[in-house]
Amino acid sequence: MSSLNSKLQDLLGWVDARFPLTASWKSHVSEYYAPKNFNFWYFFGSLALLVLVIQIVTGIFLVMHFKPDASLNASGVPVAFASVEYIMRDVPWGWLIRYMHSTGASAFFVVIYLHMFRGLLYGSYRKPRELIWLFGMGIFLCLMGEAFFGYLLPWGQMSFWGAQVIVNLFSAIPIIGPDLSVWLRGDYVVGDATLNRFFAFHVIAMPLVLLGLVAAHLLALHEVGSNNPDGVEIKKKKGADGIPLDGIPFHPYYTVKDIVGVVVFLFAFSIVVFFMPEGGGYFLEFNNFDPADPLKTPSHIAPVWYFTPYYSLLRAVTFPLFGIDAKFWGVVAMGAGVVVFAFLPWLDRSPVKSIRYRGPITKVMLTLFVITFFILGFLGTKSPSYAFFGAIPGAPVAQILSVFYFLFFLTMPIWSSLDRCQPEPDRVTDK
Repeated sequence: MSSLNSKLQDLLGWVDARFPLTASWKSHVSEYYAPKNFNFWYFFGSLALLVLVIQIVTGIFLVMHFKPDASLNASGVPVAFASVEYIMRDVPWGWLIRYMHSTGASAFFVVIYLHMFRGLLYGSYRKPRELIWLFGMGIFLCLMGEAFFGYLLPWGQMSFWGAQVIVNLFSAIPIIGPDLSVWLRGDYVVGDATLNRFFAFHVIAMPLVLLGLVAAHLLALHEVGSNNPDGVEIKKKKGADGIPLDGIPFHPYYTVKDIVGVVVFLFAFSIVVFFMPEGGGYFLEFNNFDPADPLKTPSHIAPVWYFTPYYSLLRAVTFPLFGIDAKFWGVVAMGAGVVVFAFLPWLDRSPVKSIRYRGPITKVMLTLFVITFFILGFLGTKSPSYAFFGAIPGAPVAQILSVFYFLFFLTMPIWSSLDRCQPEPDRVTDK
């Protein structure tokens, strides 16, 4: 045994002389000191990394059998659609890989939204973490692009018509819009060129960008240190050995703690994969089990649930401005609804970071924003003629909530500075 350990040490020394393996492990794991008061909300960063791995691994196996071809086979079914059916029915364990990938897409956005909400709760976007937040927003935008491009690939009814609607929206952009739409489609209509183009984006381009942004996000995080529920900078209080007094090594303390979160997540993930992979029609729309038919439009076209809040923002704009069509302003509203999160580090003027020490104004505004986000998401899954309880029309409700959505951000410099806050403690607490 001692001989084996000696050989392993020699091998490690050989590697370390040529690559900073041990130094990287110490810098980013075993000697990276994180605040000792992390709570439940701090599971979602590691869970996001886990889901990313699940998506990459399952995606590799799916690509082995998927054919991005919109032409019809001998049975009159699109080849792309038939290849998904082949994966589900004939490839050993193919159904499991496909359901893990489709469920993983929704799980990714659940985890990311909760991770972002944690940032809103504890001010994780505040100085000195502005760049971490911007990298995170880049990841969010990249995920939205990745999900959109991947959504077309099964070549089902909702995939086809959803892509048709979204790509056509870009044509509303003045001057460059029509040419941009043609470039995205690769043709004048959604067809085989579009499928191949989206396949390339989904499998190669977007994952490369995503992995780069994730690496930058983690490097920036470990450079300035993690935030905590108190919003206290632990690097300001160090012992004689230079170690933060309120910090503990990420390994083994948080690696072990994260395993608990991983087990709970995988338990819930497995329940969905094995018992309800369609998610009631939200994870896999029922219309998508029919092959794409350019001659048959679905009665109601809606994006996947994680896009629906922004889809509601788009549909809320029904009037032209400055002589420009309403569709353009709808696209602007949808894009602004996503990008506005990136400006939070400069919109928030509160003297404290954490919700623990903020006053009632912040708590009320954040609560109303969360409610608004959920209702907009719900309305985005319904037709424009939907009415609450059969009496309250959903369209004006969506317009009112869309106005509040943007007012939450635009008025933040005012209400965040007026809020009555408690002073932050000098050291982290165990609350």
